Amino acid sequence: MLPPLPDVSTPPIEPAPQQPAAPNSRLSLFAREVVDTLLLTAIIFLLVNTATARFTIRSVSMLPNLHEGQYVIVDKVSYLLHSPERGDIVVLAIANQEDDLIKRIIGLPGETLSMENGVVLIDRQPIDEPYTLPPPGGSFAAQTLGPDDYFVMGDNRSNSKDSRNFGPVRRESIVGRAWIIYWPPSDWGIVPHQAYAEGN
Repeated sequence: MLPPLPDVSTPPIEPAPQQPAAPNSRLSLFAREVVDTLLLTAIIFLLVNTATARFTIRSVSMLPNLHEGQYVIVDKVSYLLHSPERGDIVVLAIANQEDDLIKRIIGLPGETLSMENGVVLIDRQPIDEPYTLPPPGGSFAAQTLGPDDYFVMGDNRSNSKDSRNFGPVRRESIVGRAWIIYWPPSDWGIVPHQAYAEGN
């Protein structure tokens, strides 16, 4: 019978005692976290400002639906995906106007518009506009929009400077669609899109 082999197993290695992090290392880690946070904040800020804008309503032209002193968020992304639609409330930056304007899109490219006794006709067909401040009143002769033209009007028809004064607006003049009323808090809500009857 062979003699037992000697025990040659390696004794367990004791882990080295944990050295406390050097003050410089802790400071470096904190500085990196601050830089990461600031960078992420800057990226989010740039993305939000690229996709949206803020607009303050300073006139009564959109009564009774939008009021002086309200602040709205403007969606600048939607119209990269589809064309502006009738009934959208949009913010406009028009070259010969001192301030940006907020109006409702009434006429679309290629359509013929007219107004008779306050009733808007699109291609000779009247459209229903329950959002206007009565009595709307007013008339204008028929005009046909170009392939990149939009006819905009205020909901307060008797007190609005719009396409009846400065003519149709070009697509590039539309900053974006009014999306959310965010101030004052009591008025918070989505700016509704007006749906029109089929055939209008």
